[in-house]
Formats: sequence, C-alpha cells, structure tokens
Amino acid sequence: MFNEELKSLKRLGFRHVLLQVLNFASVIASGLMIWKGLGLITNSESPIVVVLSGSMEPAFYRGDLLFLTNPSSEQYRTGDITVYKIPGQDIPIVHRVLETHDLVQKKKDKRAGLPAQQLMLTKGDNNAVDDVDLYRGIDFLEKKHIIGKVRGFLPYVGYVTIAMNDFPQLKYALLGGLGLLALIQRE
Repeated sequence: MFNEELKSLKRLGFRHVLLQVLNFASVIASGLMIWKGLGLITNSESPIVVVLSGSMEPAFYRGDLLFLTNPSSEQYRTGDITVYKIPGQDIPIVHRVLETHDLVQKKKDKRAGLPAQQLMLTKGDNNAVDDVDLYRGIDFLEKKHIIGKVRGFLPYVGYVTIAMNDFPQLKYALLGGLGLLALIQRE
C-alpha cells in the first residue's frame, strides 16, 4: 500500500511535493494566526482551555473545553469562574472566586475612589478548602494572575487533548499521519 504511494510521490516530482509541504505549512500557520487572533480579541493568553481535574465538578467535568475572556476594564465578582496561573506553575487552574477585595486609589491620584487593584481568593467547587496553599506564598490572586473568566464551555470535547498528553505516542502518530496525508494528497 505505501509502496504505491511512494512510487506516485516520485512520479509527481519535487515541485509537487514542495507544493504539498507549503500547503501543510500554511494550514499550520493559519491555525496559529487564528489562535493569536482569538487571544487578542479576548485579551487572554489562552482563550480556550481544557479542564484537567475534577475540582470543579459538578459545574465542569474533566475534559470540558472552556472559552475565556479577560476584559481589562471589568472587575471580578464572587461566584465568577476564573482560570489563573501562578508563576512557576505550568498548568492553569480553573476555580470559582470565593471572595474579592478592592483596594482603592489614594486621593492624590486622578482616579481617586476607583478600585486600584483587586485581590481574589478562589476555591474549586469540589474542594474542601480554598486555594491559598496553591498560591505558593501569595495570600491573594491579583488580576495579573488571571488568564480569563469562563464565558462558555463544550462538554467532553477536551478529552482529545487529555488523551494526547497522557499518551504522547498517539500525538506523534496523529501528527505523522496528518503530515503523510498532506504529502500524498494529489490535489
């Protein structure tokens, strides 16, 4: 089966193979541009995340795909579900805001009376205690730690990502298969 495909690739010539490689590269580049565009529109470094644990059950289950926004002018409120990332940790955490504290500007500032900074404490719905231990020496989250607020979700769609992280061979097999299909496709 693959011998026939390799023979047909040799018949097509170098230009056609190069065209297929460039076509595959343009698909990858388009996906990256869409990702970065979503990041700019939503003001979030990661506009789409996958729930990796059961700490937010029953609101969200492992494998749910979450859509985030992070409006710079909006204050977070108790009950909002946020995704945050602590410096030194690679994986973002999805938890609900348990309490907020607004620190007010001093009177000398032009924006006197407006909240200067917002501090937040979070907790997973399925966890017994708040997240202070997860913060690694920080008492409260600041807005700079927040990746975004959950605006919507698709249940179980993220299991593909979880499977590829749990079984790296599957990821390489899928990528290799897609690359091979791009090369042998005759369009």
